[in-house]
Amino acid sequence: MLIETERLLLREVEEPDFDAIHDYASDPEVVQYVPWGPNTERVTRDFIENCITKAEADPRLEYVLAVVPKRQSRLVGTVGIYLSSAGAHSAMLGYAYGREAWGDGIATEAARPMMELAFDVLGVDRVWASCDSDNSASARVLQKVGMTLEGHLRHDQIIRGVLRDSLVWGMLRDEWLNRSQPEESS
Repeated sequence: MLIETERLLLREVEEPDFDAIHDYASDPEVVQYVPWGPNTERVTRDFIENCITKAEADPRLEYVLAVVPKRQSRLVGTVGIYLSSAGAHSAMLGYAYGREAWGDGIATEAARPMMELAFDVLGVDRVWASCDSDNSASARVLQKVGMTLEGHLRHDQIIRGVLRDSLVWGMLRDEWLNRSQPEESS
């Protein structure tokens, strides 16, 4: 699968992506708001192998793509749509980016075609995402792609031994189809 946006190529994750993925997945600042990481080399290799295996699955339930700026050949993160089962009515949007991609609108630009994949190709009725309540940058991405804040879950996960709150965001197919012009990336 290959998706092109104005500034990005979204492509399948490949074994040669190890160094780029491991650079951000082992960075404590990058993973401060998520329950995984900082990755060991083995965990990063397992992630890549899982992406490759899931890309070949039939039916395919996980669409994790490398996000590569057109001006370079090295990926800066990954973005994914995750279905719980074949024919699922909802899908989860997820992403992770290295610090070099922060604040440049890359996460928003990559999330939009993934929403299109979920609604227009996979035919789901709802796309949802969650982020740590302190992760304002991720919350802005979800807002910019048109999601609505649906809830605040208190102490719903433990991240490195600390109880954390999550914000749950969602968008329905009707909202996707009837959306006004998307907000520009910033």
